[in-house]
Amino acid sequence: MGAFDSPKNPGTPIGWVLAINKAAVNKAASKAAPAASAGRQAAKAGRQRPAAAAALSATTTANASAADNWLDVQLSDSAAQLSNGDGLCYYDLRGELVGMAINRAEPAPSGRPGQWRIWPKDPIASLKDLRKDLTINRNRDMHWQRMLERPSSQRRIGLWATLSEPQPGQLLLQLSDEDGFAASAQAAHPQQAPRQPQTLAESERAAAQQLQRFGNTMFEPLAVQARLQQSWFLPASLLNHLRRDALAALEAARASGYVRPPRAQPVEPPAPFPEDTLTYLANVLNHQAHAFYLKHGVQVIDAAYEADQELGEVSLMITKHCVRYSMSLCPKQAKGVIGVKGTIKAEPLHLINGKERLTLRFDCKPCEMHVVGKIKPGVLAQQRQAQQQALAEGVPMRFYRQRPAGTRHV
Repeated sequence: MGAFDSPKNPGTPIGWVLAINKAAVNKAASKAAPAASAGRQAAKAGRQRPAAAAALSATTTANASAADNWLDVQLSDSAAQLSNGDGLCYYDLRGELVGMAINRAEPAPSGRPGQWRIWPKDPIASLKDLRKDLTINRNRDMHWQRMLERPSSQRRIGLWATLSEPQPGQLLLQLSDEDGFAASAQAAHPQQAPRQPQTLAESERAAAQQLQRFGNTMFEPLAVQARLQQSWFLPASLLNHLRRDALAALEAARASGYVRPPRAQPVEPPAPFPEDTLTYLANVLNHQAHAFYLKHGVQVIDAAYEADQELGEVSLMITKHCVRYSMSLCPKQAKGVIGVKGTIKAEPLHLINGKERLTLRFDCKPCEMHVVGKIKPGVLAQQRQAQQQALAEGVPMRFYRQRPAGTRHV
């Protein structure tokens, strides 16, 4: 078998190169020339090998100032953004993909929409065929990856909280959520002065910060305010207890005020099923499933495999795992390989386990392997015996208000 190249992601076009800092290229070239000359002289003198001289030249080229190692790009979408760590790429003059990782990205000094200045990870002089007006692709979007890494299944309900002191020695916490529900809780406090002198604004700020901790509840604070008559020492345990009582009251108010949405009406006429024929693989075993597919336009419906109506060879299992692929006998592997192409066909194979013989058939278009066989006589006899026993014990009688559709007099 021939060797296959690893696939590369070219990304999507996002813009083009506006300008390249000439200082980075000129500085790298000016440093590389003396180093290369010194390397050649050292090699001639026998004090250094040519390979070491080339390594010295490459090292000095890569040591260009990082501050000058930048280029400006224009994004096709002026609302798009670049992030530190993004992966860019482009095609060189030979049509090969060249990667360019971003160390830092910020809006260009020109201030025009869609213009960004980027500092690549590698020296600009080492990026092959990088030039002005070259189309730039992005194959790694760090902003998008960070969004995917965030929790996506958590839904929080925003609420507003207000702590007030309606009477001396009495605290009132009022909660109202964005759905219009409201609740409150009260607690008494001993009106203790703070241990360290605090202004009224500092005391209110400390109380608001303590009340913002809603933890793993379904609520998210949108705004928390504290309005006290004077600076008090409010223990954290008191505020936590007040918050828990108010949240419990709010959840009870939401539960009592919940209105169940109306039941959705069925679509008329029923949506047609994509296929008009179903095999045993659809697993239609009872009359309700049969009626459902008839309602949606299926013409031919085979019974499920457990109904004992498929007595011939059928696909017992369909897998993506392919024995031919594991044995390097896959026709797709041989595609394009000189001397092998056309000599390998997806002929059936057999699995033999004692007296049991299963056939392996290969469907190469969807890349699937079918394990084909017949139902075992012992299993068939056991299922029929269970059916006869159920009939002997009695089958529940079912009454209809009117004759079911599709039936007739016998």
